[in-house]
Amino acid sequence: MIGPRYTPLVDALPATVPFVGPETLERRSGAPFRARLGANENVFGPSPKAIEAMARTASDAWMYGDPENHDLKEALAAYHGLRPENVVVGEGIDGLLGYLARLVIAPGDGVVTSDGAYPTFNFHVAGCGGVLHKVPYRQDHEDPAALVALAATVRPKLIYLANPDNPMASHHPGRLIEQMVEALPDGTLLVLDEAYVELAPEGTAARIAAEDPRVIRMRTFSKAYGMAGARVGYALAAAPLARAFDKVRNHFGMSRIAQAGALAALADTAWLEQTRRNVAHARERISAIATANGLTALPSATNFVAIDSGGDGAVARRIVAELGARGVFIRMPGVAPLDRCIRISAGRPADLDLLEEVLPEALAAAREPVTPA
Repeated sequence: MIGPRYTPLVDALPATVPFVGPETLERRSGAPFRARLGANENVFGPSPKAIEAMARTASDAWMYGDPENHDLKEALAAYHGLRPENVVVGEGIDGLLGYLARLVIAPGDGVVTSDGAYPTFNFHVAGCGGVLHKVPYRQDHEDPAALVALAATVRPKLIYLANPDNPMASHHPGRLIEQMVEALPDGTLLVLDEAYVELAPEGTAARIAAEDPRVIRMRTFSKAYGMAGARVGYALAAAPLARAFDKVRNHFGMSRIAQAGALAALADTAWLEQTRRNVAHARERISAIATANGLTALPSATNFVAIDSGGDGAVARRIVAELGARGVFIRMPGVAPLDRCIRISAGRPADLDLLEEVLPEALAAAREPVTPA
């Protein structure tokens, strides 16, 4: 019996998941995590008004969501001082990155990114047959100058840059990104991932005209708004590019419940400010816990903190495993030299109490000499 006849491109791709979920790890271990501090989720949760709106809309779940996302696009446009024609709504930034790759990447097309940057972007590029060209981080920051210099050589369709950055939590001032835009080669589109920008210092967001055809900016309700499970992201782009998404997007990909929740969350600015305060306090405490254990916490402009393990990637992996064995889920960067760090998401006081309790034990176990098999 002959099975599906995959395309040559798909046949050559490995089956992969960019991130192994905590649920998978819990199934493997047979025990739930006591603190979930690895996926950069906002444990402080959505606005109560968003929760109320989603609960109220649940009875309407028999209906598809508005395929045009009209009300949410109108609200986002007003919030950013743009036209609705400049807004694209999709299933998180991950979904939007996939649509963008389908729009512009054909087999063999070049794409520039940083080695160790957000792997889901790479996943989508590979799925379209694009060729990734990478530059290293510089002092734990993505390097805009190096990205532009490489782009001048390979003339890529896309350059990807996250500001603030995942996985290192570093950031650049918006004016530096604006200078990067001016240096882009003709025909290269900057994918500016701003998933964490609401949690970053003032001045991090670049001032980019809505109709600038050189940039597409990605935003999300997963981080500062605490709605990762609802899958709501949006892009800000020149109107012709925004319209092009209608050629490939899943027009019924957004649920009515998610649309209602995002609308209510966007309007609740008081909750967003409270979340910013909660995240800032959690970052400070994570840094203090790291320092008390002889580790170095890197400056953070996100809802997580990267912490130098004091060793290499092997040491960091052992710390991740030992914390997991004690019920604390965290993650780490996947590429050297970034992988010397562990990454801990902002948590509630009880989460960080547990981290403070078990981290010394995990460090001691991770630093025990490894016995050869």
